[in-house]
Amino acid sequence: MADDNRLDGQTAERTGLNLRTLRLVFKYILVAFMVGSGIYHFFNPDFYVNIMPEFLPFHSELVFLSGVTEIVAGVMLGTPRVSKWGAWFIIAHLVIFFTVHIDMIVHADRFPEVPLAGLYLRIPIQFVLIAWAYWFTRGAAPAPVVESGD
Repeated sequence: MADDNRLDGQTAERTGLNLRTLRLVFKYILVAFMVGSGIYHFFNPDFYVNIMPEFLPFHSELVFLSGVTEIVAGVMLGTPRVSKWGAWFIIAHLVIFFTVHIDMIVHADRFPEVPLAGLYLRIPIQFVLIAWAYWFTRGAAPAPVVESGD
């Protein structure tokens, strides 16, 4: 009776609800997020220049570079031959961007329009994004095994 409520391989196959499909959907959401974020660097560079830590030189150039590399990382993630490398590239970006988030917390007075809780909230969100990208550093989930009724 309890087994009637579980999603077996056959039901998953019929409804399209399987880990491979879910993984693919989330992969391309992350691709879109990275490419979109990268493109946004060129539409609103001042936003990124304003949040750059003061100790970093060449703010405009670094904003341009980070926009390009975010686009490249997203495209790599969406390209099967280099997808794992793209995931690692995204993780590297996200780790590097901790410096921006931490600097914004330390210098919260520079960002009075952002609640302090919002600045802190970016840290756990960054960990979620890293975990999301890490999901794609490993091989794809195996196809579901559907037992025959023979």
